[in-house]
Amino acid sequence: MATPRKPYPWTTSERPIVSMPQAASAEEGPLGSPLRERVRALRLPQQTVPATSRARYFPWALAMVFALTTCAFGYLALVRWNAAAAPDAAAGKAEESPSAASAPKPAAQSAPGAIVLEAKGYIIPARQILVSPKVAGMVVTLPIVEGQRVRKGDILAQLESTDYQADVDRAAAMLEQARQQWIELDKGFRKQEVEQAQAELAEAQTQLQQYEADFGRQSQLWKDHVISDEQYEQAHTQYQAMERRVARLRFALELMQLGAREERKAAAKAAVEQAQAELAKARWRLENCTIRAPVSGTILKKNAEEGNVVNPIAFNGSFSLCEMADLSDLEVELTIQERDIARVSKDQACRIRAEAFPERVYRGWVSRLMPIADRAKGAIPVRVKIVVPTEEEGVYLKPEMGAIVSFLNEKFVPPPARR
Repeated sequence: MATPRKPYPWTTSERPIVSMPQAASAEEGPLGSPLRERVRALRLPQQTVPATSRARYFPWALAMVFALTTCAFGYLALVRWNAAAAPDAAAGKAEESPSAASAPKPAAQSAPGAIVLEAKGYIIPARQILVSPKVAGMVVTLPIVEGQRVRKGDILAQLESTDYQADVDRAAAMLEQARQQWIELDKGFRKQEVEQAQAELAEAQTQLQQYEADFGRQSQLWKDHVISDEQYEQAHTQYQAMERRVARLRFALELMQLGAREERKAAAKAAVEQAQAELAKARWRLENCTIRAPVSGTILKKNAEEGNVVNPIAFNGSFSLCEMADLSDLEVELTIQERDIARVSKDQACRIRAEAFPERVYRGWVSRLMPIADRAKGAIPVRVKIVVPTEEEGVYLKPEMGAIVSFLNEKFVPPPARR
């Protein structure tokens, strides 16, 4: 069914408000009212765009957005395809000309002393020592601070030594006991002891003669049936017992005259040596209650304080007292990329500048190239030794500071030895 046409091109709500003409005043004259009506009739009505005209452009706008999105995705896909195809094309060219790929590139020719490579690294001590006690105990004194210079043999800390002193005393007493036993066996019996054994033997022999005479009389009486069998047997037993005692005392005297057995002497000597080892071990533990500096250097870090219990085999507690290093023997640790390692060689001269003090330049040389590369970084670790002046030891260059190393096209000439 056809929609009935509206008498006006606007809705009731959109209809312009037209003010009603006011009655002409008497002053306007007879021509004022018709002229005003004609002017108002010539005005255009106020129209608004209907909602149906807006919906007409929406599909076109949506189609335009879809077309732009499709073009953008297609462009991105083309760029990615070109990037993936570039390495394959390069590989194909390399396979076509293997001789060109395997031929080494000529090294850049530079004048002696010129910089051939620069790299950043970090300063490290050539030998950093973790000072740990050899025995466990409580720290009684710890008179060191970070940055303090110490010499080899200086006392760094003192541990409690009560238990270790007691072990030394006990081991010393056991050694003395074993030594006296060995001396007794080695020297043999005293003269008085031998004479005593001889007197006991003579006494037993005299008693044996008495028992022998008594046994002879008792035997005759027993044959004559004067004494009983029991009395005869008692006399015979006493005689035999005394005879055995005389034999035993004779053998004991001979053993005393011969001296102690060699096996017992060797056992006593071994006991002395064992006691000496125990005493040496106890003294070693006692001496290690005093921790001394293993080398001359600077205290880098303290890991314990007074009152802490340190144990060299502990994993969860304190196992070291401090960290120290000789700051006159410093190196720069670098990682040189494999493509640049051909420019670096052992004993190559270098110039080192710390990032904290770029105006200070130090001499150095390549001390060593590590025998294994770092696969993850595609680089080879290199160590560069720094020549540190004596008056600047520990002043400017400090461990873990960043440094820029310039590799020169010349060999390092060591400075003259200090007198």
